[in-house]
This record gives sequence, C-alpha cells and structure tokens, in this order.
Amino acid sequence: MTITMKKKDVVLIGFGWTGAILGQELTEAGLDVLALERGEMRDTPTDARYPQVIDELAYSIRGKLYQDLSRETVTVRHGVDDLAVPYRQHGSFLLGNGVGGAGLHWNGMHYRVLPEELQLRTRYEQRYGRHFIPEGMTIRDFPVTYDELEPFFTKFEYVCGTSGKAGNLGGRKIEGGNPFEGPRSKDYPTPPLHNGYGADLVWKGAVEAGFHPYYAPAANCSTPYTNPYGVRLGPCNFCGFCENYACYMYSKASPQTTILPVLLRKPNFEVRPRAQVLKINLDSTGKKATGVTYVDGKGREIFQPADLVIVTAYQMHNVRLLLLSGIGKPYNPKTGEGVVGMNYAYQAMGGVEVLLPSGTRLNPFIGTGAGGVSIDDVNGDQFDHGPLGFVGGASVRHVRLGGRPIQMTPTVPGTPKWGSAWKSAVKDTYQRELHIDLSGSVAAYQDVYLDLDPTYRDSYGQPLLRLTYNWHDNEARLMHHVGDRISEIAKAMNAEKYWVTNRVTPGAKYDVRFYQSTHTTGGAIMGADPRNSVVNRYLQSWDVPNVFVMGSSAFPQNMGYNPTGLVGALAYWAAKAIREQYLKNPGPLVQA
Repeated sequence: MTITMKKKDVVLIGFGWTGAILGQELTEAGLDVLALERGEMRDTPTDARYPQVIDELAYSIRGKLYQDLSRETVTVRHGVDDLAVPYRQHGSFLLGNGVGGAGLHWNGMHYRVLPEELQLRTRYEQRYGRHFIPEGMTIRDFPVTYDELEPFFTKFEYVCGTSGKAGNLGGRKIEGGNPFEGPRSKDYPTPPLHNGYGADLVWKGAVEAGFHPYYAPAANCSTPYTNPYGVRLGPCNFCGFCENYACYMYSKASPQTTILPVLLRKPNFEVRPRAQVLKINLDSTGKKATGVTYVDGKGREIFQPADLVIVTAYQMHNVRLLLLSGIGKPYNPKTGEGVVGMNYAYQAMGGVEVLLPSGTRLNPFIGTGAGGVSIDDVNGDQFDHGPLGFVGGASVRHVRLGGRPIQMTPTVPGTPKWGSAWKSAVKDTYQRELHIDLSGSVAAYQDVYLDLDPTYRDSYGQPLLRLTYNWHDNEARLMHHVGDRISEIAKAMNAEKYWVTNRVTPGAKYDVRFYQSTHTTGGAIMGADPRNSVVNRYLQSWDVPNVFVMGSSAFPQNMGYNPTGLVGALAYWAAKAIREQYLKNPGPLVQA
C-alpha cells in the first residue's frame, strides 16, 4: 500500500551540487523544500574524519562513496544493433551516491566555459562553412550566452571560494590568467594555489614552446575564506587526497563545505536520504507533475505530492527518470525522432607522459585536486580548424593529484608488469615522472544516445539505462593533433623521454574498463525548440512545465573542460528564473 505524505512546495530528486543550489535558492524564496537522496546521509565530520578518510584502498580502489552497481547500473554497447551488457565494475566513469553526490568526491577543477562553446554550431558554420560539420554530427548551440551566464559563474565561484587568477577582467588582459577566457566581472575570490615543482617546470616549458599557461582554477581554497552564505573554508594543505575523497580540511568546495551547513538549519528544508525515486507522477493530462513516488529505507512505497518537481541527480539518472516517467518522447536514432536520450557525449582523454632527468625530485605526494597549470591554446575554437578536418578542442593541464602508494606506480613503456624489474622501474620513475593531461571535447552524434534497456532491470524491477556509445573519427583526429602539439612542451622541458597516451585512436573501441572521466553529458538537452530539445533555456521541461531538469544532462555536446562550473552557473540561472518568473506566473517560461 502506498503511503501519501503531506504536500511540499518543491521536491528535489537527488542532492549533489544542483540540489544544494536549488535548495538554498528556493528556501530563500520562502518555499518548503524537500530533497530526496537515494544514498546515505553524508557530512564532513562523519565522512571526512582524519585519518580514516585517507584510505586509498577503501575510497579509490573499492569506491566507498560510489553507487552500488549490484543494485543499479547502466548497460553499455557500441552500436544500435549490438547487445548491451551491464557495467558491473566502476571503470570509465564513477557514479556517485549519497548526499553531496559526485560533488563530495570531485577534484575541484572549476573552469568556466569558453564563450564560443555555447554557440558552437553557429561558430563553426560561420567560420568554416556549413559543410565543415560532418554528416551525422548533431552539435547544437546552447540557448543561452556566456554574457547571460557570467554573473552566475561568478556567484558559483564565490560560493566555492575558488582559487585562481583572472585573465580577462572586464576586457583587460592580465598576465598569469587565461588569455582566452571570456570577460569576467570579478577576479577569483581567493588567489591561485602555489604551484608544485612539476607545475613550474611545465609552465616554463609551455612558454618556451609558445603556449600561454595560466593558473588552473581550483575549488580548493588557497587561503581561509568565508563564502557569501557565511560558511568558512580552510586553506588546502596539499595532502594529495582530493578526488574520490571527502575533504577533512574543509578546503575543497562541496555541498557539505559550502551550502549544507546553512541549509540544514532552515525550518523549510528537509533532506530524506535512502529515498529511491521510481518516477515522477503526472496528472491525467500528462502535462502536470503531481509529485513523485519513491521507496524509503524501510522498503515502503511513498507518494510525495509537490507543486514543483526539480530533477537534480547525476546526468544519467536524470535521463533515466524522465524515460521511466514518460516525460518527453524517447529518441530513436534510426528515424531521428524524439528527444529524450539524444546527444549523449563523453570526453576523449589522453596525456603526454614526461620522464625528467635522473636526480629530479618532484615529490609527487604533495598534491591537490585541481591546482596546477592549464593551457587553452588548443581548446575550443582558439586555433584554426580549417585545414585540420575536425571539430572541437582540448583543455590541457598538469595537476599533481598526490603520490598515493597503490595507484602511483609509474613506469616507462616496455617495463614488465610485475616482479623485481617492475619494482626497480617504479623506484626509478616515481620522483621524475610527470603527466600532462589532455581532455578532449566530444561532439554529439545521431548514433550515440541513451534509452531504457529491454532486458536488464535494477533491484526495484525497473529497466536499467542503456548507453549506446563508441568513438568517432573526429575525436581520434582531434586527440592526435593535440598530442603532437603538447609534445612540444615535453621537448622544451629537456625530457629524457616522453610518450603520448591517447585512449582515442583511429578504429579504437570505447572501453569501459579504464577510468577516463565522469564528465558525461546530454540526454535531456536544452534548446530553443521543443522539436530538438528536452528543456528550454531555463532548464524547464517543454512537456511538463512544473518539472525542471538540472545538470550536465542539459549540454547539447561536451567540451574539453570539466563540466561543474557550467553546471553550477546554469543551476543559479534557472533558480533565478524560477524565483522571479515562474513563481509569479506558474507555466511555461518560453513559448514553444
């Protein structure tokens, strides 16, 4: 028997970054807000206790903060006619779980989008001609511009206490910042983190090779800082335990360290952990949400009525919930009809490995999640694509994450994988190996999409999400070009040896066994036309106006940057529209 709860003004489905932002913004507007999170309650004092939290085996290897894939996962296949199989072990991407979501265990890389990335199709067509975009590539413009989002990028950075240095302050270029970025209204709230020795070497090599390095923006505080909500963050101590971990220093921005301490004290906010949402309920017209149905920690089925339903879970979970709820027409890649599930995109990851001369001591155990050196000369459309024959670019960075004992065992190609020779090679390489990351954008394609799997189900009996994805030649050409260009930095560093490691090469198949990034996007994309998008420019469902869908599921394609900065800015942008427009006149904010 289904239990019916007292009606709420707003129900949030999932509680990571976007859930925290919408919770804060809408409780400030006086609404009664309930957040439903399927995982456990997590907070810094409990889940980031030192020294228990710096346990590489528990967190990085066994994935203590990740989703239990035996209860719910996704299925994966390469082509539309292939059989999908379940993703049974965290590899390619890491699905978070619990209050804070992936915002609890992210690195803290906090980039803004390059302005041209938001008008990507128009940019390429105007600069290179309409035929430059290959057939079957379905990239779109975002229905919002950089200038419109700039105040919200700033707001999110100031909530996070992000460290960095402006490169374009109101149109004025500043040395040490990113010369390619869009204009900023304010500098970062805290100064850049100190570079480690490796970052200094990459910076020098990049300048000698003709690139424009800048301090990587990091949501790891460089100084003590109090954010606009009155929450205090501490300075990073370079412990080397950021990604996969909660921050015991209260330095890395997360919902727990920036918003939750204020939100939990509010009488008009509640978070219910261990609440697995099964569907968004619709009225008889199918045009209005009446609430959500979920299963609580005791196994009871509960109906939670609400006036406004906001989907604030991870990208893949957002898309799956829309499909399970019958909101929007599912995408069919063979006919091109439908919208929910279309334009899934990932990232093409690679790197340049640099072996410095013997005697170099990089001290890799001194690490931080995001601080270091970054380069955008080959990102976005900051270089001439015309003669190169591909779309997209890559962000380049050197960030020293930490020299942890299990996973930090670098060797040169050809080294045995075990035994005394392997041990000797690790001992020789540990202090002098350096990695320059290449994070390539990935376009959207007609044959890449998300839908419900017809065979496999989760522990609640519901169909799993099915991912149909494979690499395309465009990304292989992109990564080959970027690898060649960035090798110039290794040459300038007088490396003893260097080699390019790209996951995406001509003819390569997408392989879920190896971690690449958790930066998955699309499936519920935003747009100006309901015929080719799921949500409008304010992330409001075209089909059910009292449903909003946050997160990177709204991206029409992926970029070379980490998505969190844009995800946060869009959440604040949407929250403002809800507060100032929707609440005064509930209904569509954009007329179809």
